[in-house]
Amino acid sequence: MEFERYYGTGKRKTSIARVWLKKGEGNILVNKKTLDEYFKRETSKMLIKQPFEFTDSLGHFDAFITVKGGGLSGQADAIRHGITKALLEFNPELRKRLKKNGLITRDSRIKERKKYGQRGARARFQFSKR
Repeated sequence: MEFERYYGTGKRKTSIARVWLKKGEGNILVNKKTLDEYFKRETSKMLIKQPFEFTDSLGHFDAFITVKGGGLSGQADAIRHGITKALLEFNPELRKRLKKNGLITRDSRIKERKKYGQRGARARFQFSKR
């Protein structure tokens, strides 16, 4: 018995998500936990389901996801990006719909490094004249 699996890697900030999709009834496992166990925030769950909603495939795929690095918000975005890429591997014709909703582009914003002689990336130490 052979079953098709579709793979996508998603990244956001310092989070990296590896996503495998296969035909199923819509179960989503994140690091061997259900979506509701892993993400408590409702907005994160909505974010992850967006690619399925935009392609009318909600409930058609089972997703097995491993994610590491960053916080929960960055991880949710990384998972969304990974699911999008896996759906494109399944059907490249979905690209137009996903692109229109801004899901294909990787959000490349990351934290700017702290500079020496300063308090932060751009914040300076308070200047004292006397």
